[in-house]
Parts: sequence; structure tokens; C-alpha cells
Amino acid sequence: METEIKSSLSALMTAIEQSDGQVIATEMARLDGFLQTGRGALHPQLVHFLENRSYAKAVMFLGGDFDIPVGVCGGRHGRS
Repeated sequence: METEIKSSLSALMTAIEQSDGQVIATEMARLDGFLQTGRGALHPQLVHFLENRSYAKAVMFLGGDFDIPVGVCGGRHGRS
């Protein structure tokens, strides 16, 4: 499933660069589906990134970068 998630994230990032709203919506829905069906099998950190739509961090994680900057995911400021 991680290969499919990587592919979807790549398509999403390209669509964002190209301002292609239809592809953005499609890929975000696919990623939500992967999260829903694979939650128990996915690494907890990847689940966190997908839940919070921190797609750039998910790409970093799937690329093997485990030194991902800590920050507020999903734009929720003031949470601990």
C-alpha cells in the first residue's frame, strides 16, 4: 500500500504545482481511502501525517527521511 500512497502523493504534488483542482480532489480522496482501509497496517507516523494532511511530511517519511521537522500539523496552533 505504501507504493500506492507514494504514487498518489506524487500525483497530488504535481497537481498542486499545476493548479489542477480535479486531480487534487481525486488524489486527496484516494489518500483518505488508503488511510481508512490501511490504518492498522501503516506506520503510526505516516498515519499521523495523512490524518493531518501533512502531505509533504508524508513524502519525506516514505522517502526514508526520518529527521522530519517537528511542527504543527494541520494548522492547529496552540495544541500540545
